[in-house]
Amino acid sequence: MTWRIEYTGSARRSIRRLDPQVQRRLRDFLENRLAHMDNPRQLGAALQGTPYHDLWRYRVGNYRIITEIDDDSIRILVVRIAHRREAYR
Repeated sequence: MTWRIEYTGSARRSIRRLDPQVQRRLRDFLENRLAHMDNPRQLGAALQGTPYHDLWRYRVGNYRIITEIDDDSIRILVVRIAHRREAYR
């Protein structure tokens, strides 16, 4: 099963601001590793707390990728990409 990876506008802007090497690493993780998994939740961790009950986080080096996984439409929506010191603010 292949999951469709989509990005919010703010996530796209965040990626553009990063170093090209980091951009490649993050996109490689999302599009080559995560998108081809049967269950993408295996690699991530659920965010804790009431407003975050449907969000998942993935750790790629010093960066965190916050996503929303929609099983019905087989879609992973990238909500936020940030350095680990800023990801949860």
